[in-house]
Amino acid sequence: MGELLAELTFLDELVGDRAGDWDVAGELPVDLLRKLGAMGILCAEVPVKFGGLGASSLRNGELTAHTGALCSSLRSVMTSQGIAATAVRRFGDRAQRQHYLAELTGGRLAAVGFSEPGAGSDLAAMTTRIRPDGGSVVVTGEKRWVTGSRYADLLLILGRHGDDAAAVMVPADAPGVRVEPVPAPMGCRAAGHARVVLDDVLVPAEAVLGGGRQPLSLLFTTALSYGRMSIAWGCAGIVRACLRAAAAHAREREQSGKPLGEHQLVAGHLADLYTAEQIVTQVCRHASAVQDAGSPEQAVAAVLAKQVGATHAARAAATAVQVLASWGAGDGHVVARAYRDAKLMEVIEGSNEISRLVLARHVLDNA
Repeated sequence: MGELLAELTFLDELVGDRAGDWDVAGELPVDLLRKLGAMGILCAEVPVKFGGLGASSLRNGELTAHTGALCSSLRSVMTSQGIAATAVRRFGDRAQRQHYLAELTGGRLAAVGFSEPGAGSDLAAMTTRIRPDGGSVVVTGEKRWVTGSRYADLLLILGRHGDDAAAVMVPADAPGVRVEPVPAPMGCRAAGHARVVLDDVLVPAEAVLGGGRQPLSLLFTTALSYGRMSIAWGCAGIVRACLRAAAAHAREREQSGKPLGEHQLVAGHLADLYTAEQIVTQVCRHASAVQDAGSPEQAVAAVLAKQVGATHAARAAATAVQVLASWGAGDGHVVARAYRDAKLMEVIEGSNEISRLVLARHVLDNA
């Protein structure tokens, strides 16, 4: 726990109260991202032998929650870096793990391209192609809403590879790559969301993780499970930030001659926020324990944590705005950011509706 405390303190010092300004400007300091990357904080579960922190899912989760409480845009970049590192660890060969993990824990930044204009949760609709060309491969396609791609040195692109699929590491500055920022995103404004177009991009065949030819569903599930866990813990952070902001305001603000928190309806909101924080934290801790134990229930536990976390974060943010009223309605304020950011959490890495379908299928398969 001493190591975790040092990491949380370091984040507090680096971020401070700057997140509101980053949100309004729509940009994170790249030097900050590189510093966090070089410390291994952006993908903390990478083993020490590859330059990472060797963190458990639980330690990484608390680190992610703390980051999410400070700045959801920064947490989003952390999630992308972690997904890329997880894919390399799971599908890369020995040389690729040595090479790419050293880069991801050495200050280089990565973004991950999943969704396409016609393919979100429907994997069968993915049209991005990765085709052999001598000792190279050619990558062609379009990815949308690629978090962190405005800052990225590397783009992990999922696409069709023959009759199967593959994940390929593409340098963001390779000829044929276009990164077009998403204008004025609703939430996580500084996370560097962009549309990525790959126009016959030529990269070495060694950039294809494990040589490719993996089932698309396996690639997708592996990456999504990490992403869902990261988002779930990030949602715990959002709820914690909302609880702190609402409690501080309810103590300090007076109405009708007494602190706002002594009015029963406002007190009820505070109780709801505390309840939400406890629920999300416990579900996330359970999911991390399942992951750290290597249980076959990892995937469904991640879906459950993400569903519970996103739902409660969106409600908690709305509640916090209600408590603070106009005091929290300013652009960049912690609860104003939470209100916009949390709504996106109900959509990304599998919408609430998709999560419910996955959970229902789990119930039916195990009844």
